[in-house]
Amino acid sequence: MLTEVTSEKKVAPTPTPSKIMQLGMGFWASKVLLTAVKFELFTLLATKPLSTREIKEKLGLGCDDRHVFDWLDTLVSLGFLERTGLLQNSMYSNAEDTGIFLDKNKPSYMGGILEMANNRLYKYWGDLEDGLITGQPQNEAKGTSQGNMVFFEDLYKDQEKLQEFMNAMSGIQTGNFIELANKFDFSKYNQLLDIGGADGWLSIQICLRHPAIRCITFDLPAVEPLAKKKIEAFNLSDRITTCEGDFMKEDLPKADLISMGNILHGMNEEAKQKLIRKVYDVLPENGVFIAIENIIDNERRQNTFGLLMSLNMLIENGDAFDYTLNDFEKWAKAAGFRRTELVPLAGPTSAAVAYK
Repeated sequence: MLTEVTSEKKVAPTPTPSKIMQLGMGFWASKVLLTAVKFELFTLLATKPLSTREIKEKLGLGCDDRHVFDWLDTLVSLGFLERTGLLQNSMYSNAEDTGIFLDKNKPSYMGGILEMANNRLYKYWGDLEDGLITGQPQNEAKGTSQGNMVFFEDLYKDQEKLQEFMNAMSGIQTGNFIELANKFDFSKYNQLLDIGGADGWLSIQICLRHPAIRCITFDLPAVEPLAKKKIEAFNLSDRITTCEGDFMKEDLPKADLISMGNILHGMNEEAKQKLIRKVYDVLPENGVFIAIENIIDNERRQNTFGLLMSLNMLIENGDAFDYTLNDFEKWAKAAGFRRTELVPLAGPTSAAVAYK
């Protein structure tokens, strides 16, 4: 007996403009969050829930209550705050993730990068069109011939601002550094050189998990006091040394493992190749080079954050860009490295590894 088989015709989803509107007006939601970080709202709410009136008073907000409700309830709708009650009867508290990552009093605070986004990058990204037309930086260096050095020269003159910047960079990299320390077998190596090591955070994370290795963190002279202070705070001064200098101009210290976090993406292709060759030349046979970056997938379809970071390099440096593993492999093999691999870390970040 034949059984009649009926096939249900699949109906294609009706196109809607929701994604277009959500992304096109995405700066609204971004600014709501960045303003909350700027006002330290999540730090304020870390101890206990507060009413709208209490939040207004403590933050010094002079606008109408209705707009404070709108701001706070937008944060509720986005999942950053929790609320009981409604309007005048509302009590607000942190969502779990904001309580962990956006409370300034916790060591897990990662709001520094958002503070920099609000205070600097937000306005410069408004000139993305000019960047795409001219290929020139759109930050403090716009209209000058100094490139991104305008920002860094001002930064290095102010220890407080420099500390804030270091905190921002460390905060966003903590998860990546821990992942690398757990996934890569550092037991085979005696000494790590971290180029552009900032406040020594990568070296600290590795030494905390691998008791035999020693590390050198290499960066400009203005950064060294901050690195020494942080290393001392973790009682690792006997295993981590600091070295000051310009890694593009000066000889690199010897090590059998060399790392750098978010360094290559800030350079044009010629400078990338030059630094990779310099790393290759200083490594011994069987030495390893690790680049921690938001490595773009080879098909350039998945890692949206990596692609956005590459556009950020246009804003910051003009001719700098983020790259794929295929790009990294091409440069590494041209320098002499025999093979490469990708080690996924946290979120959109990976470690591109080259073996000599």
